[in-house]
Amino acid sequence: MTYADTTHDVRDPELPGRLLAVERDALVPFLRSRPDEDFARATVACPGWTVRDVLAHCSAALTRVVERRFEEGVFSPEANDRDIAERADWTNARVVDELERGMTEAGAAIARAGGALDGVALGEWVHAGDVRDALGVPGAYGGAGLGSALTLLSRVTRQRGHLPLHADLDDLDDPLRLGDASGERTPARYIGDAPTLVRLYSGRPVPDGSAYELAGATAEELNIFG
Repeated sequence: MTYADTTHDVRDPELPGRLLAVERDALVPFLRSRPDEDFARATVACPGWTVRDVLAHCSAALTRVVERRFEEGVFSPEANDRDIAERADWTNARVVDELERGMTEAGAAIARAGGALDGVALGEWVHAGDVRDALGVPGAYGGAGLGSALTLLSRVTRQRGHLPLHADLDDLDDPLRLGDASGERTPARYIGDAPTLVRLYSGRPVPDGSAYELAGATAEELNIFG
C-alpha cells in the first residue's frame, strides 16, 4: 500500500475527490447487485440506522456539498434524520443514483473549500465501510481507497489538533503520524493493521480477537466523529 507524504502537511486539494471516486467505482456496482432486503439490514456502526439510512445520509450530505447548502445545524443528528426522512419514499435505486452523482461531483466542491470539507470525504468512505460491514463483506474498512483514506485521516487529525499518535502499521513500511504535530505532547503509539486503526478513529466496533496495541491513549480519545 502507498499513501501520500504527509511530513510537510501540504494539502492535496484533489485527494478527497480521488478517494470518493475510487469508493464510488467499488461501492455503487456492489450496491446495484444487492437485493432490496439487504438495504433494510441494521448496521452495527450506526445504531438505529439501516443500510439504506446510511446511504441516504451519505447521498444527502454529498448533494448538500455540491449545491453548497449549509444552513444552520447542517450535519447535526436532527438534520441527518430529516435528510433520511425526506428520502423515505424513494426507491433504493434512486438513493444509489443520488449517491453516485454526489461521489462524482462533490470532489471539486471539497477541493475549493480549502480543507474545511475534507472530513466529509473521509466520513463518506468510512460509511461505505459501515455498509460493507453490515452486509458481512470481509475487509469492510479496507480496499483500494485505504491508502488515500489514511493520508486524509492524518491531515484531518492534524488540522483539528487531535492528540498526536505514531502508528506502526502492518500495511505500511513507514510510521504514520497523526494528530498535533507541534511536538508539545508526547505521541501515543499504535501497533497493528490499518483497518483497525480506521475503526478506532471513527468510533467503530473492533471485532473480537483483533490484535493491536494502543499505548498512551484510549480508544475513546481517538474517535474523531464522537
